[in-house]
Amino acid sequence: MRISIGADHAGYEMKRQLVDFIEKLGHTVHDVGTFEPDKPDDYPDYAVLVAGDIRSGQADRGILVCGSGVGVSVAANKFKGIRAGLCHDHYSAHQGVEHDDMNVLILGARIIGPMLAQDATEAFLKAVFSNEERHVRRLNKVKGIENNEFS
Repeated sequence: MRISIGADHAGYEMKRQLVDFIEKLGHTVHDVGTFEPDKPDDYPDYAVLVAGDIRSGQADRGILVCGSGVGVSVAANKFKGIRAGLCHDHYSAHQGVEHDDMNVLILGARIIGPMLAQDATEAFLKAVFSNEERHVRRLNKVKGIENNEFS
């Protein structure tokens, strides 16, 4: 699978560790930055890059990391076709894909440690959308909201 990953200064170290971990799992990684953790930056810039990779088809899924995960989650979910979930546990990371077709995993580097981040990442990458009728129905409602069909 092709994975786009990005982080601001607060998530840099966790992102760096996850790139190696994801590659060891056999996936291709496109690291969109930051590459300079001591330079001031803004988390929305990385949400733009990861969302762009997914929307263009250059990546199958994405991972974003910031301090809490909240800011980059808000930013990523502004893009049509992006379903980003802030997950700090194994269950949410796979269930978000299986039930909600989540395509971007959000992690908070100041909230969880590297082992839990790896566990959540692996669960996210191994999960597959269930295609169960109830999940498809709910996903279609989310897409309807995204298309302003429920205004």
